[in-house]
Amino acid sequence: MTPLGAAPEKAVWRKRLVRARSELSSEVRAAEAQALADAALAVGWPGATVCAYVPVGTEPGSPALLDALRAAGRRVLLPIVTGHEPLDWGVFFGTEHLVAGPYGLREPSGLRLGPGAVANADAVLVPALAVDRQGVRLGRGAGHYDRSMGKVTGPRIAVVRAEEFVDRLPAEPHDVLMTAVLTPTGGLVRL
Repeated sequence: MTPLGAAPEKAVWRKRLVRARSELSSEVRAAEAQALADAALAVGWPGATVCAYVPVGTEPGSPALLDALRAAGRRVLLPIVTGHEPLDWGVFFGTEHLVAGPYGLREPSGLRLGPGAVANADAVLVPALAVDRQGVRLGRGAGHYDRSMGKVTGPRIAVVRAEEFVDRLPAEPHDVLMTAVLTPTGGLVRL
């Protein structure tokens, strides 16, 4: 399952995808962010708690998606980076309650719920550079989500641009597979 040299191959993918994202206009990013928010609301989440993220740089999405989930009655949890440990989680109460975190991230300023909070989420929206049809997700390479997703029982949904939903990515043993993908043009696709 794990081809020799998967890590170097992932580095090549990362470089190409980051470059492609950097070439997008702000208008395209804004339109795709709105389309993602619309697609996420169309899902009709099965439960009350959705883990999500605040996009950084050229990551797909926007805080408007988080606001829309809250307006739809969902409890939104956001990740808090705590070193190499699994991600901690906090409740999103609006962008005015976010503080600067490591790696340029913005995270909730209130009570921390602990790494186990993600296990009880009804769905987890996961940032990704790409995802393949088997559920292999390519992240930034720090492994925060792979260390955090192991006990998640709800859907693990990679959020990417349509062009980043690909046939096959290199896989490594520690990769936690996604169960769905959310794109601006394709909406939610179960894997």
